[in-house]
Amino acid sequence: MAAIKVLISDPLAKEGVDILRENNLKVDEVFKLSESELVKKIKGYDALIVRSGTTVTKKIIDASNKLKVIGRAGVGLDNVDVQAASKKGIVVMNAPAGNTISTAEHAFSLMMSLSRNIPQANQSIKQGKWDRKKFMGVELYGKVLGIIGMGRIGAEFAKRALSFGMKILVFDPFLSEEKAKSLNVESASLDTLLGGADFITIHTPLTDETKHLIDEKAFKKMKKGVRIINAARGGIIDEAALAKNLRSGKVKGAALDVFETKAKPPVDSPVVNMDEVVTTPHLGASTAEAQVNVAMDIARSVSDALLGKGFRSAANIPAMEEEALQMAQPYVNLAERLGSMQTQLIDKPIKSITVNYVGEVANTDVGIITRALLKGVFNPILEEEVNYVNSLLIAKERGIKVSEKKTTNITDFANLITVEFDTGKKKHFIMGTLFSNKEPRIIKMDKFYVEAIPHGDMLVVSNDDVPGVVGKIGTVLGRQGINIAEMSFGRDKKTGQAISLLNVDSAIPKELIKKLKQSKDINDVKQVRLAE
Repeated sequence: MAAIKVLISDPLAKEGVDILRENNLKVDEVFKLSESELVKKIKGYDALIVRSGTTVTKKIIDASNKLKVIGRAGVGLDNVDVQAASKKGIVVMNAPAGNTISTAEHAFSLMMSLSRNIPQANQSIKQGKWDRKKFMGVELYGKVLGIIGMGRIGAEFAKRALSFGMKILVFDPFLSEEKAKSLNVESASLDTLLGGADFITIHTPLTDETKHLIDEKAFKKMKKGVRIINAARGGIIDEAALAKNLRSGKVKGAALDVFETKAKPPVDSPVVNMDEVVTTPHLGASTAEAQVNVAMDIARSVSDALLGKGFRSAANIPAMEEEALQMAQPYVNLAERLGSMQTQLIDKPIKSITVNYVGEVANTDVGIITRALLKGVFNPILEEEVNYVNSLLIAKERGIKVSEKKTTNITDFANLITVEFDTGKKKHFIMGTLFSNKEPRIIKMDKFYVEAIPHGDMLVVSNDDVPGVVGKIGTVLGRQGINIAEMSFGRDKKTGQAISLLNVDSAIPKELIKKLKQSKDINDVKQVRLAE
């Protein structure tokens, strides 16, 4: 039997390498390869393990002839072309929990440094000065901390803040009130958090929705003297707006581990040289313990995958036997899109999710399909990577009750997936099916029957059921050069309300959505972004 070969292209802690070799895998460690060099090198290897130094491009993936697994020793997968790997049947996995403590501790250290001006005072001493008044700080005790994003890292940050006697406000659309109470934090709207917090720390992913989440409008809502920490992703804070508010004194200080610019060092950042700003070069995961943890995690996951022991922390496939996966895959795709669409439409914390499987789909492994639905629900709003393995656990951690129902009785369709999202104040329904046993369709949203393709960029418009609305939407989009690819409509004659679902060829600017919302007879407009 030929040896199973693993290529490690970035330095990996010895403890991780030892695990691979203990499983009788042949390991080669070759670092600092260019793309062209890795294209030549990758042939013959069953697995590739990287950290952040290697970018695994489509060209590298296409050049492989035996590659089965790509492992990222870390949380993010920004440097791996997951779509290209998926198309070639390569499993992509990461180590989502290995650096949680490290990042939380670093972010907390930034807050402490910010509150007591430690870096600035240190530099002053080294310059031969003794200026105590200049570096007067503030205590954390009794202050209000705002946490934006309550994933693993946000939760660990909260534990430490509570031990310092801080009051905590949390903005997280999927943190239930019950779960918030159990964590001794208070769930709040973003506006309430911005207006009430003395310190604000960010723990969300960078998405279209969170880009410049903290912008000039957000700063205007904050109290004077607020301090801001970002050890999550650059781009969530509008740094030009931050610089303006630091100069005016509205913001007392900021501590940043990440920046908008991709330059290293971030020489073109407008805030990096300001005295009120504490900076570090993306050190969130830079501890000896974190590097060992992620190395061991990814080594175990890769070994198990190569030795046929199943997949852990797989980002692109469910952990299933091949035959069962092929049968369930169309439903997995449908469910993930239903979840992703609904999470982008609901703006209240979800208390429970009930999935009802009707017809032929009830004969499949619906557990995997439910996990796919939850992956779609959480991926747009969580900082950590969500996959088929951890999505159910994340729902449990957030206090969201998930239940399944099955019936093989066929109604109008051979198969149906109906999902009820309950926020405690309102229930939202979405129903999907497969056309020709493979093409996903949305056939009902709340009380409206539709026939929409959950794909790419979409607009969901709630409007009065009166003539001219559809034409008005088309005219506004047309003037901006945005083409409508597909349209579907649903109406309720009793209430005189209607819904319009539009597939468009490009993303819709926020200004244009605002303009549509202001149009007569249009009640609400929301943009949804789904996989192509």
